[in-house]
Amino acid sequence: MNLPTPSVEYGLISPMLIVLGAAVLGVVVEAFLPRRVRYPAQVALSLTALVAAFVAVILVARDLHGGTGFSAVMGAVAVDMPALFLQGTILLMGVLGILLIGERRIGLPAESPVGQADAADRAESQGLDAFTPQASAIAGSVAEQVATRAGVIQTEVFPLTMFAIGGMLLFPAANDLLTMFIALEVLSLPLYLLCGLARRRRLLSQESALKYFLLGAFSSAFFLYGAAMLYGYAGTLSLEGIAEAVSTDTGKPSLALVGTGLLLVGVLFKVGAVPFHSWIPDVYQGAPTPITAFMAAATKIAAFGAMLRIFYVALPELRADWRPVLWAIAILTMVVGTITAVTQTDVKRMLGYSAVAHSGFILTGVIAGNEAGLSSTLFYLFAYGFSTVGAFAVVGLVRDADGEEDTAMSRWAGLGRRYPVVGIVFSLFLLAFAGIPLTSGFVSKFAVFKAAGEGGAIPLVVVGVIASAIAAYFYVRVIVLMFFTDRPEDAPVVVVPSALTTAVVTVTAAVTFALGALPQPVLDLVNSADRFL
Repeated sequence: MNLPTPSVEYGLISPMLIVLGAAVLGVVVEAFLPRRVRYPAQVALSLTALVAAFVAVILVARDLHGGTGFSAVMGAVAVDMPALFLQGTILLMGVLGILLIGERRIGLPAESPVGQADAADRAESQGLDAFTPQASAIAGSVAEQVATRAGVIQTEVFPLTMFAIGGMLLFPAANDLLTMFIALEVLSLPLYLLCGLARRRRLLSQESALKYFLLGAFSSAFFLYGAAMLYGYAGTLSLEGIAEAVSTDTGKPSLALVGTGLLLVGVLFKVGAVPFHSWIPDVYQGAPTPITAFMAAATKIAAFGAMLRIFYVALPELRADWRPVLWAIAILTMVVGTITAVTQTDVKRMLGYSAVAHSGFILTGVIAGNEAGLSSTLFYLFAYGFSTVGAFAVVGLVRDADGEEDTAMSRWAGLGRRYPVVGIVFSLFLLAFAGIPLTSGFVSKFAVFKAAGEGGAIPLVVVGVIASAIAAYFYVRVIVLMFFTDRPEDAPVVVVPSALTTAVVTVTAAVTFALGALPQPVLDLVNSADRFL
């Protein structure tokens, strides 16, 4: 057997190589550097690699010169404008996520009863604020308490995050189903671990990680089975090969339809669409808040990018078959997400069901099936990512008297009056989620609804508008609670973060407002990225 010599275009895939190389180097850092220097080394390594990868994305995009793109690694990876735009967005989310993950222990303000009493103890335990100091220790055990007092830092979270980002970069750029499956596993496995490493609510965190792992394993199996079905139909795993087989009507159509449905299950699980959404609120609530922020933004961007490539590159000729299914799923996702969010009493769970509803809104852009649908979906993912990271960053700052995160919605009463800056910033994110003008959410929803209307999905747009109106209720309810309700006696306080979290909140708030007031530069960018390879 004569096997072809593989050719690897290192320059075209350099963003992924930089991130994965930094992840491997991070493992080496954990193995050989002294514990006291691992934290600064890991933070510097991660941020440097992400910035370098972002620069590499810009350089590769500049070399395209407006062309349709290139294929790399024997056609396994597509390097085109949609993939590069999504990779750049994921890298930006990665920078924000690393900044949140790198937050050290932050103390309570002076008005808290604990604010002065245990200042010396907190000074001795400068671990990562959101992560357990020793993941292998049993929750509440003596070993965990000793590790906390000693200031042990679980710095393995940095290379795990970098591996997840590497998989996310490959997922929307994969040009065949096998590469796409490998990317899916590379991005998923680190997240399963990271979700179980919360410093607080250890058992809830471990439960959420187990749920995510079990359901994620099932969804991956569905994806792999769907890929096998499509291989049986087309005789190839290449997306272009599958598209050619569908257009020439070779093979058994039943295999293609069953394979498409199974692929759809795997991808819809990752985006959190109904009926594959049940893990979203539990995992978002139990995971460390920085991981929730990063995962809620970056995973959705990568998964929708892969979905766009599957339906726009491999299966455009089966549009008449998969569009009705996506219609039903989008409507269910918008309705279930918005109605269920109204009944939530926990802020993180409310944002989780909000993420489910937004998956339905984004699906309207996918269903459009035209260039406007592609560009509007890319814009929505970009805008939604910043708002989501910022919202969860603010949630992580609200603590009770013992320094635990306080996400009970009723206890946020009067929070905006006591801390007006925090209240205004969080309100900005909520208004963006609601789609209020002068925020990024309004432009995003207008763009996807307009594209869906042009694609003939007017009834879907009507459902989306009604769902947006319902969603506005529970967002405004939180704003009213923060500014127009009296504070309880034991109201939570807002901790003073370091420059890392402050930078994340500032940047995300500025981008959320800027995309609502001056969206044209980003709209022009996504309009130039409206064609796949």
